[in-house]
Amino acid sequence: MINYFIDQNKFYSYTPAHMANTKSAIKRIRRITKQTAVNKARKSRYKNALKKMNLLIENKKKSDALKFLPKLNSELMKIAKTGVIKRQNASRNVSRITKKIALI
Repeated sequence: MINYFIDQNKFYSYTPAHMANTKSAIKRIRRITKQTAVNKARKSRYKNALKKMNLLIENKKKSDALKFLPKLNSELMKIAKTGVIKRQNASRNVSRITKKIALI
């Protein structure tokens, strides 16, 4: 039987207490670790887009914020579609950002 080494620093929440002993369980562990990396990358892109927008709003750059709003909306909806965040969460973020831009 093949033992797969899982880096416990990266995937500590998905590391089982005892190593999987069925072939399907081993495959699931591999799949979960790959999917976790993908989800972390997606969530990072979403957070960076929100930070960029908030920075534009703080600096009172309304024209730049309005140009970036469709990109932010697109990014949030992509993340919501894949299930990293919920759709209502994405909609709420867009709504709040739009209100902030209107107040500039």
